[in-house]
Amino acid sequence: MNPTDPIVVWHNQSVSRADRERQNGHRGCVVWFTGLSGCGKSTVANVVDHKLYERGVRTYLLDGDNVRHGLNATPAMLAERYGDEFGKRFGLGFGQQDREENIRRVGAVSQLMCDAGLVTLTAFVSPYRADRDAVRATLAPGDFIEIFVDAPLEVCEARDPKGLYKKARAGQIKDFTGIDAPYEPPIEPQLVLKSAEFSPEALAEEVLRYLTEAGKLNVT
Repeated sequence: MNPTDPIVVWHNQSVSRADRERQNGHRGCVVWFTGLSGCGKSTVANVVDHKLYERGVRTYLLDGDNVRHGLNATPAMLAERYGDEFGKRFGLGFGQQDREENIRRVGAVSQLMCDAGLVTLTAFVSPYRADRDAVRATLAPGDFIEIFVDAPLEVCEARDPKGLYKKARAGQIKDFTGIDAPYEPPIEPQLVLKSAEFSPEALAEEVLRYLTEAGKLNVT
């Protein structure tokens, strides 16, 4: 260890994850929605979140756009408050390394929420398989539930809810997933949701069935 490094020690807490899960009445887990921009990740995740809320399940949804407003703000957003140097050092753009760090940070927060006994939903393009696998590796077996929201590129591009595909095609956005940057679909996801074929409501019910069958929605 470098003598100039601070000494970082993990402190065990008096309230365990099992204690929190018993109080919540269900297991903690991370439900990771991944797929192209416009595939319906956020829409389905929001429906799942609402359905779980109605059942009394304690949840939280981490959405890609929302997280970019705070934890993973862009350099320009941070510069407005803290200055250019701070923004360049701590802000995240959309290049490969920035995306990797974006997912690492979200994974770390998700791990904490899972440990608190929450059903933690995330909706991120998370295009690189290695980044998703790295999050999975930080969690206990069975805690990471990977859900591939599968819609053809042409469907996502036709939806284009934020006009990003149009800008990418025009060269106004670089390294846009599906256009000039790759998307690596999961090899063995727990669920594949065909969002071009079924409604968000129907897809959300698929997710709830999986969580029920996997024993996540109760403590035995």
